[in-house]
Amino acid sequence: MKTGQRFLKNDLPLHAGVGLKPEHFSDVENTSPKEIWFEVHPENYMIGGGPRLRGLQAICEHFPLSLHGVGASLGGAELTDAKHITEMRRLIDLLEPVSVSEHAVWSSTNGVYYADLLPIPRTRVAMQNLVDGVNHFQEGIGRQILLENPSNYLPVASEMDEPDFLVSVARQTGCGLLVDVNNIYVSSRNCGIDAVAYIHAIPSELVGEIHVAGFDPDPNLGEQLLIDSHASDVAPEVWHLLDVALEHFGPKPVLLERDDNLPAYAELLKERALAEQAIERLKVKSGKCNNEHETYA
Repeated sequence: MKTGQRFLKNDLPLHAGVGLKPEHFSDVENTSPKEIWFEVHPENYMIGGGPRLRGLQAICEHFPLSLHGVGASLGGAELTDAKHITEMRRLIDLLEPVSVSEHAVWSSTNGVYYADLLPIPRTRVAMQNLVDGVNHFQEGIGRQILLENPSNYLPVASEMDEPDFLVSVARQTGCGLLVDVNNIYVSSRNCGIDAVAYIHAIPSELVGEIHVAGFDPDPNLGEQLLIDSHASDVAPEVWHLLDVALEHFGPKPVLLERDDNLPAYAELLKERALAEQAIERLKVKSGKCNNEHETYA
């Protein structure tokens, strides 16, 4: 039996969500559309108390919440440390999120944390490390997770294409996939991959969430190297790729990420509305107008 089959499934609403920052907590209750959901980085809330955690708890009483981890280092040679898993499980028990996700990357080794999402080679050995990491993490937190594809800035050693690599990990662990179309676009520009073929290589039933975000040119190399900055509006090319993804996968929850150069909350809602419109178009087309949730195997 696949590990993830024993865990609570991710159950995000079939609507667009927003990456939530404490700066916008006070705006949420009175100005948010009723169908919105929010996503936060759990590492920012692994604390004993205080106004930030209380503010997030209050939002959880009215809106669905997703925890999107950045510090588990699932693809590293070492398993996620016990302290991180314990704190993550405590936060899950406290907030009861509808979804939990992490990245197919590594970020720590020998007790040193590099505060970055570093790529892993797509080799059989690296795949086993990632499979072990996902299994260990899911067992530790008692939840199925979604695994996000990375942004690539240089080609890495590979024995297989990235979609095949991630799909194989999902099949072996029972985790789902979080498809970040901005990461795919950035990787296509930086490394020459075919973004549409990448999306079409991923089975719809594995996908539990889609991300869109903004990128920026590298300060030194300009358009020769795109950076997954989450500091700008979503580019037209990424909106187009979202349409390609939704056409292939069918309606899925979509999150608008913004981590830097934060605009006013009202401006984020305007951009989030573009993602909501894209989902609604596919709902109508696929006859899912009356279904708020969709689960996957």
